[in-house]
Amino acid sequence: MAFSGLGLQAEILSAITQQGFTEPTPVQQRAIPAVLAGKDVLAAAQTGTGKTAAYGLPLLQKMLEQPEISQGESHAAPVRALILTPTRELAQQVQDNLAAYADGLSLTSVAVYGGTSMSVQTKALKARPDIVVATPGRLLDHAHVGNLDLSQVCYLVFDEADRMLDMGFKEEIQRILKRMKAPRQTLLFSATFSKAVKDLAYRMMKEPEVIEVTPANTTAETVKQIVYPVDKHRKAELLAYLIGSRNWDQVLVFTKTKQGSDALVKELKLDGIKAASINGDKSQGARQRALDDFKSGQIRALIATDVAARGLDIEQLSYVVNFDLPFQAEDYVHRIGRTGRAGSEGLAVSLISLDEEWALKAIENLLDTRLPQEWLAGYEPDPSIAPPEHAPKGRSADKRRMKKQLKVHQGRGKRSTRR
Repeated sequence: MAFSGLGLQAEILSAITQQGFTEPTPVQQRAIPAVLAGKDVLAAAQTGTGKTAAYGLPLLQKMLEQPEISQGESHAAPVRALILTPTRELAQQVQDNLAAYADGLSLTSVAVYGGTSMSVQTKALKARPDIVVATPGRLLDHAHVGNLDLSQVCYLVFDEADRMLDMGFKEEIQRILKRMKAPRQTLLFSATFSKAVKDLAYRMMKEPEVIEVTPANTTAETVKQIVYPVDKHRKAELLAYLIGSRNWDQVLVFTKTKQGSDALVKELKLDGIKAASINGDKSQGARQRALDDFKSGQIRALIATDVAARGLDIEQLSYVVNFDLPFQAEDYVHRIGRTGRAGSEGLAVSLISLDEEWALKAIENLLDTRLPQEWLAGYEPDPSIAPPEHAPKGRSADKRRMKKQLKVHQGRGKRSTRR
């Protein structure tokens, strides 16, 4: 099927052609007609399958067909379409994509998120953009001081909806919804949906069309996954060996903590590997510089916490490494979704120490499969080294969390046998 068969106007089709799109992805084939028909949509699709275009293109067309909303008595900018994202990086990525799709159109958009100047964003909002892309906290900051008016929002989009609703944003979302008065079309897009998220979504949507182009919580077939067991204190050494011996020019590495990401940068630099970190303690400017240096090849390894798991769009990224397994099993799907995008092949490597078996089991139960493991010569785990006391014997927060995840994900079906 071609984009021309989805009901898009010539202006939008021209923008698609300029972006080099040839034919729609499965989620675009199903979501675009539904959005154009005015339906609420709950869509799940793997990372890298074009979800931003799936909602962005039809929204642009619908807004072109409808007159602008009036200013009213308030000096605040009236927002026609609001797109909420969980991270700064994803907000900027969505904004960049929308700007490209709207090139040559009479529609404008702006991104507002924390870590950057409120005054600069205030000036941009005074220009009355048609679309606002925002993280919840900064959006509420602007609403509180009267920089924007949410009462006339006609289109509300949650990008990476599972994180928005399931990871501490519920209170902010409720406060945002209370500021909306006009009837609206609500769209929720994500790579994963839990039952709890779906239940919550249905409360704010009207007979949504549910779109699942792939089974829930699955990874792209283009991504090869491998687990390397290794002693915890040798992880940095093994990572440096993999990067050097296999000539990985560009690798995205995930750690569990902000401190761990900064420490790993120092370790890699000692081995002659240029690296930089992005985490919640970094300013937005520092995070953007690190990302730009990574994309341009000035640094070889970008070390990130899960703040970057959703929102990084790096063309032709071939390698992702889980230096630490994530707290949430679902985040594994999003992490490795940074590679193998748009049909390209990718490799996802996980370095696992003995005290992370709980995390691995939670991930395998979520995916309903066993991940292949391989011991690398010279880096085999030492069986004489006991795991930290808090791992199998204590009641640490990590273990309690992983055991809870394992219990939740059990019963999803029998796991396939290890190959």
